[in-house]
Amino acid sequence: MSASHPFSPSLPLERGQLKPLALLAAIIGITVGLTLYHEPGSDFGWFSLVPSGLVLLVALVTHRTLEALVAGALAGLFMLQPDNYIGELADISLNVMMDETIAWLILVVGLMGGFIGMLEKAGCTLSFSHFMQRLVRSRRQSLLWTSVLGMLIFIDDYLNALAISSSMKRLTDNFKVSREKLAYIVDSTAAPVCILVPISTWAVYFAELLESNGATDGNGMWLYIESIPYMIYGWVALVLVLLVAGGLIPDFGPMKAAEARAKAGQPIPDGAPDEPLEDEQAPQVHPWMGLFNFLAPMVVLIGASAYYDIDLLMGTIVATLFTLVLFLVQRLSTFDALMDSILNGFRIMMLPLAIVAAGFVLREINQQLGMTEYMIETLTPYLTVAILPMVVFVSMAVVVFATGSSWGVFVISIPIVIPIAQHMDASMPLIVGALLSASSFGSHACFFSDSSVLSSQGSGCLPMQHALTQIPYAVLGAAVASIIFLILGFAMT
Repeated sequence: MSASHPFSPSLPLERGQLKPLALLAAIIGITVGLTLYHEPGSDFGWFSLVPSGLVLLVALVTHRTLEALVAGALAGLFMLQPDNYIGELADISLNVMMDETIAWLILVVGLMGGFIGMLEKAGCTLSFSHFMQRLVRSRRQSLLWTSVLGMLIFIDDYLNALAISSSMKRLTDNFKVSREKLAYIVDSTAAPVCILVPISTWAVYFAELLESNGATDGNGMWLYIESIPYMIYGWVALVLVLLVAGGLIPDFGPMKAAEARAKAGQPIPDGAPDEPLEDEQAPQVHPWMGLFNFLAPMVVLIGASAYYDIDLLMGTIVATLFTLVLFLVQRLSTFDALMDSILNGFRIMMLPLAIVAAGFVLREINQQLGMTEYMIETLTPYLTVAILPMVVFVSMAVVVFATGSSWGVFVISIPIVIPIAQHMDASMPLIVGALLSASSFGSHACFFSDSSVLSSQGSGCLPMQHALTQIPYAVLGAAVASIIFLILGFAMT
């Protein structure tokens, strides 16, 4: 046997191979140590922050999203149930997979992947890219057009993340824009924009949550609309992305390196999950017909979602059936080929779905550890009515970033935060604006949140490649939002 064979006994471990082993040993040591130290039946206190901390640590060391989530979830689960570890793991995993939200996500994201797959199979995304090439004459224009289209698809952040990225990445590639920057532009016009529009899935969900928790005596949607001017992070993120797209804010941090690589001729990063459709593979149709075949399904998707009370699942089903019939009538593809495209769309979305499912498992474990309650109870004694909006934004932003649950966390936090705000006679629209700002920041910045994962998948880069290049801009936006919330808190007391 050759001494250079990777399994050769004489081959010593290299430094890079020791790092995962050292990390694993550290995780096991921390988890076992804290579990032995914790008194059964008592609150976990600051121990509840450990699983999320481990997720961040593993993600930064390995640049692997799914593995980081699994490591944090397994560590938290051991802290919860060291005596019945496997049984509890099976129960939580089964509960998460039976969760209505996860089922909805699997169907929506899978069908959206299949829907976009059909558009690519029929050459529609190519037609749209060719049409945009007539309008776009520079690199800056390609980024600004991406931002504008992102703002127009405001009905749902999933639709925005997948539709805009898949239709614009070919165009931005031509102008040597990195896929990481495309993902940042797309992600910045997803959740941050969706919260600012009262006819989005975010507005419907949070309006119902506010009304059911007594935040207002009237209609929850009216309170939501009143709060839109105070959803500061959404406004700041929107202004920031336009300034970045327009070149008024220069690239910095990891984004600068990604853009330098793209300008050198490599817009797609190494290891990116991208499967481009070449011109010769697409059916040959009249350019205007190809554009119609792209826009008509999109209009049906948005219209059907709005018709069914902002339900993207219903809209996606209608749009998929419509697109299937439209392409069969025009003989752009066979029924078998279109069904293969739909199934391939599901396949491509398996990694994002696995990441989101693992995030839900981590959320469930964090909930049982009492992480959200611990953070709120720790901060409450130091609150005044003036700093309440800023503290609510910062603390909830940290929680959402750590859990990746931009909606689920608020089922727990709103029943706690709203009574505190009412007791302190704080401005309710301002507090709701801080809550929604925190939710959109978490969705925007967290590397395993659903919209971030989908933005990276649609744009053709890995979740960690997207997260590391985007986080400096998200943190900058959060810092500006925090200052504005502090100013508003003092001004409105």
